[in-house]
Amino acid sequence: MVHASPSTSSATGPVLPSAPSEPVPRAAGDGYRPEIQGLRAVAVLLVAVYHVWLGRVSGGVDVFLLLTGFLITGSLVRMVERRGRIDVVGFWTKLVRRLTPAAAVVLLGVLAATFLFLPQDRWRTALGEVVAAALYYENWKLALDSVDYLAQSTAASPVQHFWSLAIQGQFYLLWPLVVGAAAFAAARAGRSPRPAVAIALVLVFTVSLGYSVVMTGLDQPWAYFDTGARLWELALGGLLALALPYLRPPAWLRVLLGWAGLAALLSCGLLLQVSTLFPGYVALWPTGAAALVIVAGTSGSRLGADRLLRLRPLHYIGDISYALYLWHWPVLVCYLAVTQRTVPSLFGGACVLALSFVLAAATTRLVDSGVGRITRDRATPVRSLAIGLACLLPVLAGAGGWSWHLAEEQREREAFVADAANYPGALVLTGDGAERPLRDLPVYPDPAEASADVPVTYEDGCNQGTRSAEVLTCAYGADDPERTIALVGGSHAAHWFPALLRIAEQNDWRIVNIIKGACLFTPAEQRYRGEPYTTCHEWNDGVMAELAELRPDAVFTTATSSSIDSDAGFGGEVVVDGYLERWAELDRLGIDVLAIRDTPRFDFQAPECVATRGPEECAGSPTPSLAQTSPLESVRGVPDNVAFLDLNRYLCTGGRCPTVIGNVLVYWDNAHFTATFARTLAPVLEEEIRRVAGW
Repeated sequence: MVHASPSTSSATGPVLPSAPSEPVPRAAGDGYRPEIQGLRAVAVLLVAVYHVWLGRVSGGVDVFLLLTGFLITGSLVRMVERRGRIDVVGFWTKLVRRLTPAAAVVLLGVLAATFLFLPQDRWRTALGEVVAAALYYENWKLALDSVDYLAQSTAASPVQHFWSLAIQGQFYLLWPLVVGAAAFAAARAGRSPRPAVAIALVLVFTVSLGYSVVMTGLDQPWAYFDTGARLWELALGGLLALALPYLRPPAWLRVLLGWAGLAALLSCGLLLQVSTLFPGYVALWPTGAAALVIVAGTSGSRLGADRLLRLRPLHYIGDISYALYLWHWPVLVCYLAVTQRTVPSLFGGACVLALSFVLAAATTRLVDSGVGRITRDRATPVRSLAIGLACLLPVLAGAGGWSWHLAEEQREREAFVADAANYPGALVLTGDGAERPLRDLPVYPDPAEASADVPVTYEDGCNQGTRSAEVLTCAYGADDPERTIALVGGSHAAHWFPALLRIAEQNDWRIVNIIKGACLFTPAEQRYRGEPYTTCHEWNDGVMAELAELRPDAVFTTATSSSIDSDAGFGGEVVVDGYLERWAELDRLGIDVLAIRDTPRFDFQAPECVATRGPEECAGSPTPSLAQTSPLESVRGVPDNVAFLDLNRYLCTGGRCPTVIGNVLVYWDNAHFTATFARTLAPVLEEEIRRVAGW
């Protein structure tokens, strides 16, 4: 899948390139600006072309953020100057009328395309993101996913590009209040509103840019979607709108500025890795480039860049740019899903763009002739709001109803799956299970629901994310336990929790969950996404203090770490640096260690493969993620308190690692057990624990 953001689940794009009914813009105090429509067209073409063929982002989103701030600030200031106030309700409802019809058409199309073209394992994610897109909080959903270790392998959603529209929607809620407050303060002081608004925008620009630079350095994937880290680009556009009437460069300088800005914009995505550097100070490149084009304006010279930007084809693309942006990404995602490609061919990409243009033109015409006819005489706030709700309700009803139907099916299946004769899972590989014939039943969990079949600790908020060093502990099982086991480590320790919980419930044991995403239980320095993982190191120190106070009977953790690449700082399967040191620390505390060998990882998503190709075609190989001979057989200096476990014989046999065992889907992604399968391992895991621990 082509990813268009710094995380695995996001795409960048223009913020409201041009709503279908929006007139050709006029600048603040500077008259007709035909080149802005051409600039919109260039930006949306860059976004689409970079997404389709280059698999990266272009900086076009930053251009549209600047344009949005430029146009809206100018509009609000002129409203204050004409009326003495801002009609906030009228402003908001007008935007609802303008923006929601086209977005609703696309979102309804996405729902249909999801059913027709996407594998079932992606339905639940797509439905959740359709709701987030319709309600303008998609950016925050993707921000949370960007720091959610378990969300990283999720394939691209057909609506993840709505994150930029969500930022704009939040800006529209905030900006009339900012401009209105500044204008009110100016009026109380008997002064012009423009200087007061300028001071307010400088403050927003300064604070937001500073925050953006800091957050981009600390957590760039989060900052990429953070509204606060993007507001400075909108404020910069607003400052440009206020300053433009005073900027009167000569014709020759207008020609130079226009071409310099256009060249800088076209080269930005080629020279910069936008998806990993933005939105810090580096985003001044595309926003500055767009500002140069706007300052250049109409040069009056036949050599000016504005002659290119005023061409009729570019103006038409500018007219449909909002709908073109809305359509190009879902068309691309569906094309890749149907063709099972990761990037389009040259011809396939051309077809994606061609279909996107057709759909954009049809959507623009439909909205103009539909909503335009209704509001042609008088668009009151009530009527505008009614139009917006009428457009959004079918989207929300469709996504909500479909989600409810999937949940009902899930509940019905859970009752049937409770019978181990139907879904024995790992038990089919034991002596007892092998004696019973396996019924031919649908795979459970359904690939479409697999991503939700995770340990209950994730739903309870008991697993720490990658950003915080706080040690979260949650106890499950008996209040007065015979044994207490602390489950400690990263997600590959966490996926044993359902099996441990079942054992605890049957034996009056207690399981204390102490998990942090992508963080191994070692004092050694670790890296996450290529950067030092400082919160993991701090968390590890906190865990040792917690264990010293808790004094469980044993700590259950991973004994090795498997990988198919070097992202974690190693390749293949190893006993990670610091494991022996950590185990020795526990020995000094009198705590036993149950260290289990890591499980395989694959270079494909198990649910998607099973949904599209069937279980028989989706067995993985134990190598290269697992060593042919367990590293535990040759490790030296193991403290006396450590006992090793290895259950990989229940996962891989004969050089094959099935993704479906005993009618149960083994993995919900490419490496983590489904909770259902993990529970089927409980009997063999309990037997191993009792054997090695002498319990």
